[in-house]
Order: sequence, then structure tokens, then C-alpha cells
Amino acid sequence: MYKLSEKGEQIREMFSDIAPRYDFLNRLLSFGIDRRWRRIAVKCVRWSEGGKILDVATGTGDVALEIARQTPDSVSIVGIDITEGMVVLGREKVAQSPYARRITLEIAPCEAIPFPDNTFDSVTIAFGIRNVVDRRQGLAEMLRILKPGGRAVILEFSTPRSQFFKRVYYFYFLRLLPAIGGLFSNFSAYKYLPDSVLEFPSQEEFKALMGSVGFRSTTHRDLTFGIATVYTGEKAAQS
Repeated sequence: MYKLSEKGEQIREMFSDIAPRYDFLNRLLSFGIDRRWRRIAVKCVRWSEGGKILDVATGTGDVALEIARQTPDSVSIVGIDITEGMVVLGREKVAQSPYARRITLEIAPCEAIPFPDNTFDSVTIAFGIRNVVDRRQGLAEMLRILKPGGRAVILEFSTPRSQFFKRVYYFYFLRLLPAIGGLFSNFSAYKYLPDSVLEFPSQEEFKALMGSVGFRSTTHRDLTFGIATVYTGEKAAQS
């Protein structure tokens, strides 16, 4: 059984606190753009008939459901998350969807994914890799569970490059977003969000980290002026 670090426990408790309002605030604070970002990221997923896809830090299951929408009925999806409250809400959403028989959600951390080597065609994680305390270990685990030739798709917040847009973005992200989040949920959680994004490595630095654990052919695509980025990386095919 993997033991979370003190920081990991704090992150789990924080997300447990905000779980009841999580989906509502995602839509409100992103003006609904987060749905488009997830659709774009899922289009990068690699799948095979009868295959499996893993969604890490699945939260309430938005990405798992989007994967189901974009793949055939023969593809099964597993979502994992460290926060029980998120998983409980996600299971309710999945049960009410047309994809209930294809999706299962479980409680597990990114740093110790409870599946054998070479199991999944693709692995996804959306807005979660920055919350993984041991990021290198988490990426190594994502690589391990991929089949040879499998693909990782990582969607994460980033920092806009345009100086004008960056100023507007910082004003909203650092001042307005925590205040709005605090009105409906936990102020400290929505203060943590921009702080964790600003701490996250640049696109080139993060691709280098992916490469250091063994991912090949790493790429990135900036979305909405660089507010978010989709990263992809592949596991080497067997020779």
C-alpha cells in the first residue's frame, strides 16, 4: 500500500473539501473552456479494439467520460484518483451516463498505479500532474503500465507567452479566481491552484522530464493563448 507524503495528504484533503462544488466551479472559472480542452486532449489518445485506457487523477470522471464518447464500445476505461470524495461523485456520474459498463473508477495514486506492466493503450491525466508530489515517479509509473507503442496524453495549465495576455491572465488567475472560488467553496484551495501552476515547469522543461523517465517522441500543443498545454509522449515499441 503506497503511503502518501504529508504534502500528498494535504492535497487529498483539499480536493476532498472542494469535491461537492468541483464540477460547478470548473465550468464557472474557466467559462466552460475546460470542456473544449479535454475534448482536444482526448483526440490525441491512442486505442485499439478491445483495448484499455487509464485516466489518472480522474476526479469526477470528466476525461474518462470523454474518452468513452470518442472511442468504440469495445474500449474499456479505468479512472484512478487519490480522493475518495471525487471518486464517489465520479461513480455517480458514470452510472447515469450511457457508458457505465465501460468505465470503472478506483482510488489509487499516480506514484503507485495498481496495474501490471504493459496493460494500457494510452494513459491520460488532466490538470493533475502538477498535484503529483513525486512527479518523476508518477511519470515513470505511467510509462510502466503502457503497452509498447502506447501513448501518454497530459493536459495541464501553463503560462501564456504573450506579455499583454499574461498580465490579463495573472490578474484573473491570481486575484479574481481565488476570490470567486472562495465564495462558493474553499478559498485556500483556489489560492493553491494558481500557485501550483506558476510553480509548474515550462513546456520544454516538462518534456525533458518526460524524456528522462523514458518517454519518446514528446510533443506539446498550447491551447487558448497558452493557458493550457497538451503534452504527448510514447513508450518505445518492442524491437
